[in-house]
Amino acid sequence: MLLERDLIQSVGFRNVTEGGRVTGFQFRVRMPSYRGMAASLINGIAVRVGNIVDVPADVALWTFGGTTYSLQELWNSDGVRWPLEDAAIVTVPFDGGLPQGVHEIAIELRLRMSYIPLEHQPSVYRVSRAVALASEGQGGPFQYGVSLYSYMGDYGTVLDLETALAAVAETGATGVEILGEGHVHNYPAPSAAWVDQWFALLDKYSLEPTNYGSWIDTRLHPGRAMTAVEGAAALQRDLKLAGTLGFKYVRPKIGVTSSDLIPDPIWTESVERSLDLAHELGIVICPEIHSPTPIKHPVVDDYIGLIERTGTKNFGLLIDTGIFQDRPIPLREGETRETRPAFLDGIGVDPADLAGIAEYVVFVQAKFHDINDQLEDQQIPWRPVLQSLKDAGYTGYLSSEYEGERTPWRSIEQVRRQHALIRGIAAQLD
Repeated sequence: MLLERDLIQSVGFRNVTEGGRVTGFQFRVRMPSYRGMAASLINGIAVRVGNIVDVPADVALWTFGGTTYSLQELWNSDGVRWPLEDAAIVTVPFDGGLPQGVHEIAIELRLRMSYIPLEHQPSVYRVSRAVALASEGQGGPFQYGVSLYSYMGDYGTVLDLETALAAVAETGATGVEILGEGHVHNYPAPSAAWVDQWFALLDKYSLEPTNYGSWIDTRLHPGRAMTAVEGAAALQRDLKLAGTLGFKYVRPKIGVTSSDLIPDPIWTESVERSLDLAHELGIVICPEIHSPTPIKHPVVDDYIGLIERTGTKNFGLLIDTGIFQDRPIPLREGETRETRPAFLDGIGVDPADLAGIAEYVVFVQAKFHDINDQLEDQQIPWRPVLQSLKDAGYTGYLSSEYEGERTPWRSIEQVRRQHALIRGIAAQLD
């Protein structure tokens, strides 16, 4: 499993419970050297968390290979190692643990380097990092998941499948959402070995598959339109693969014909030709309501019309919370308000509009762009959104979909912040 670049890892920052009582907190630290070394060369780690905790270098406990040691026990050890590829788990005894939120962790890590003159020892590494504490508690009536799309700037470069799933589980989420063509090796025909690995990793991290993202590429061939039969074949290919991988929902992103995302007219027949297969597989097909399309729109009316006309239980609506964005996304370098799509300033759909379509909503992608150190979302008004979902009786998944700045590893911490934020709000809803 791959590690984050920072010495202080965001994955692994949590309170520690023993015998039903919170006794401290722990975090993971990457080896700062270019090689692994014997753990007896550790000279301690001083830890400060804001103005809450400040402990000297000999207080924290160290865990390697599943065994926990005091600093003195490490000094007396023989054969215990801190490998370059593994993070050390550092546990700080602190009765009651840390409060939920983002904390600035500062460390002073000391290592004895035998090949460096004594007068320059120990080698000291002083770093700090703002990290969200892993979410605790149920977080109201909802289930929580993460879309691996959140990590797409990192996926395949600094994250692999297992590291991504470990990061999902670390948020306290139970569900994982993928993109078929983004995460399935050798799509659309993964090997049996890859499928076995997929289920082994789900079991290892106690995750269930939720929503599978697919595409009906209506502009597949230049110069001619895709037929409804071809559209159905594309959808059914992904339904079968999603079924093989255990997914309950399939989101087809259908080619559009207008700037407000009106889908290609073949969508109706393509979906209707696929409803029997979806029923057989126990999958709900759910196109997304995505900005700049609001809830009160002919596209949504047409989707609901198909449900009411056919009586199907295998077609529903997926809400992308980006439609509730009410503040602009900051301009990127070279952008102006005139040169980018207007909907990036937010279309500000009223969350109360959910009440009119709630019975058809089967999945929610919790789209967001930036959550600051104070756990404040800079674009999405979560309290009214979550209150409206609860009032409408929705108890399904909120699946994090980070679409902000793609600086390496930033997405991991941003998803953690979102889970801390929305769980905290959800737990306090009326």
